Amino acid sequence: MIARIYKPARNAMQSGQAKTKHWVLEFVPAEARFIDPLMGWTGSGDMNSQVRLRFETKEAAQAYARKHGIEAQVFEPKPRKHILRQNGYGDNFASQRRGAWTH
Repeated sequence: MIARIYKPARNAMQSGQAKTKHWVLEFVPAEARFIDPLMGWTGSGDMNSQVRLRFETKEAAQAYARKHGIEAQVFEPKPRKHILRQNGYGDNFASQRRGAWTH
């Protein structure tokens, strides 16, 4: 049983940072998924792929894995790049603005 410990990335469709604060312990799939011939649904005999645990810290997730004998790989998060644009939207409302705001 191998597990991954990581911090999830933000949703690409939104600018918010929800659900990115906690660390996640998730099991690596032990077997490939298969397609049911009758209904076309995907299935798997691997029940651990449904388990997803959240922890406040990376150390707590590692301690849980050690305590339960789970081999875990830790993936460090990539730091988020802050995008600072000169003359961005906020400059439309700056107090030192020299001209009238027009389109």
